Amino acid sequence: MPRAQNKVASHRRRKRILAKAKGYWGARSKVLTVAKHHIDKAGQHAYRDRRLKKREFRGLWITRINAAARIHGTTYSKLISALKEKGIEINRRVLADLAARTPDAFAEVVKFANS
Repeated sequence: MPRAQNKVASHRRRKRILAKAKGYWGARSKVLTVAKHHIDKAGQHAYRDRRLKKREFRGLWITRINAAARIHGTTYSKLISALKEKGIEINRRVLADLAARTPDAFAEVVKFANS
C-alpha cells in the first residue's frame, strides 16, 4: 500500500508560511525551513514591540508637553502637578496634541493650571 502524504494539508501549510514570508530577502522567502524560522522571529518581535510602542509614545508625549510647557515658563512636572491640583483630568496624549497642533489652546490650559 502506498504511503499517504496528505498532500493537500502540507501544500496549504507551505503556502501559508511562504505567503507570510513574502518580501523577505533571499532564502527567507523561498525555503520553507528558513522561512519558518524567520516568521517565528518576526512574530516575537511584533509581540514585543506592540508593548514597547506604548512606552515609546508615552515618552514622546511627555517630551512634547515639556518642550511646550517650558515655552510658557513652567516645566512638565510642575504643569502635571498643577493640573492634578486643579482637578483637570486630561491625558498626556491630548495634552501633547494640543501642544503640537493648537499652541493657543495649550497656552490657555497652562494659564488656567498655574492661576
